[in-house]
Amino acid sequence: MRIGIVCPYSFDVPGGVQNHVMDLAEALIGLGHEVSVLAPADEESELPPYVVAAGRTVPLPYNGSVARIAFGPFYTNRVRRWITRGDFDVLHVHEPLIPSLPMMAVLSARGPVVATFHTALTRSRMLAAAQGVLQIVLERITARIAVSALARKVQVEHLDGGAVEIPNGVAVAKFAGVEPLPGWPGECATGSGGTLGFLGRFTEARKGFPILRDAFVALAPHRPGLRLLVAGPGDPDDLFGRFPAELRDRVTFLGLVSEVDKARMLRSVDLYVAPNTGGESFGMILTEALAAGATVVASDLDAFRRVLDGGRAGRLFPTGDPAGLRTVLAELLDDPAQRAALTACGEQVVAHYDWPVVARRVVEVYAAAIEATDGRVIDQEWAGLGGPR
Repeated sequence: MRIGIVCPYSFDVPGGVQNHVMDLAEALIGLGHEVSVLAPADEESELPPYVVAAGRTVPLPYNGSVARIAFGPFYTNRVRRWITRGDFDVLHVHEPLIPSLPMMAVLSARGPVVATFHTALTRSRMLAAAQGVLQIVLERITARIAVSALARKVQVEHLDGGAVEIPNGVAVAKFAGVEPLPGWPGECATGSGGTLGFLGRFTEARKGFPILRDAFVALAPHRPGLRLLVAGPGDPDDLFGRFPAELRDRVTFLGLVSEVDKARMLRSVDLYVAPNTGGESFGMILTEALAAGATVVASDLDAFRRVLDGGRAGRLFPTGDPAGLRTVLAELLDDPAQRAALTACGEQVVAHYDWPVVARRVVEVYAAAIEATDGRVIDQEWAGLGGPR
């Protein structure tokens, strides 16, 4: 099968959707399919051989974060040329309601289109202002995928359609097979040590880093071996300035890390903490931490609860509650048997998210979309958009 995949966000900046697209593409290639990915990126960027760079991006505030997207006539022409050259059996776009490459790809498509919706966002001024265009986009989509029950609920209740729920995948072997970072993990001796981990933008409110910071600051004086390992974008001085001077040497900041070093970072912690306060439709970092063998502690968001099987595969704490987090961390640091039981359950749970398993389910949706269109090409609409015949 010839498959074209379109990513909305810049490949020059790491992110969950970008990682999803790359891992899906590689899993599909591993299953014997021919895949091309079109993504915003500088043409001089180092990219996998299956990725085509569409050009530089502009920042757009979206879902409590800043997305880097590409939009406009210049990119529309690039999208159309890529579709024509690819002659794809199916086009798979991600987040097609964001004004970026996927939306343009849907409007330029000549055959079956599968769309994956990652977010559970129900209200957006941007979406409200573009309802007419969005309706046209939705009508051109042959089949929809939602990465979570929450994302599917948005499809049903707000976008007049259903979706097949297929979760984000994780390359289990990639995370389970790496070595920890040099000098890590710290010895989790009862009452004294242990390593906590956090990955993400510590300055972004919805990532909840202040909640983890407050819990760490409360625990550290009573646990002289306790350390905190942080990875993600940001200014080191800004990070260390958030901690009392006497605790700063127990905080390690890795900055932005490669995918390999992210896996090694997750292998280096005793407890991976996800203190997010909202805006999450799935929880990809949780599956990655589970695959790496870390014990997961996460805020009690619905999306996180589902990934952690209601708390069997990781401990949940009340969202936004540093004291609640501190209590859970202390209990787990002092109870290696409970950590081992949670990790063992996590290994069973994450096996269902392994990319080869997930990719086969996506291929089933592709096949259904192709069958639904019966190989028809939308020549009239394509010509109306000024595309090549």
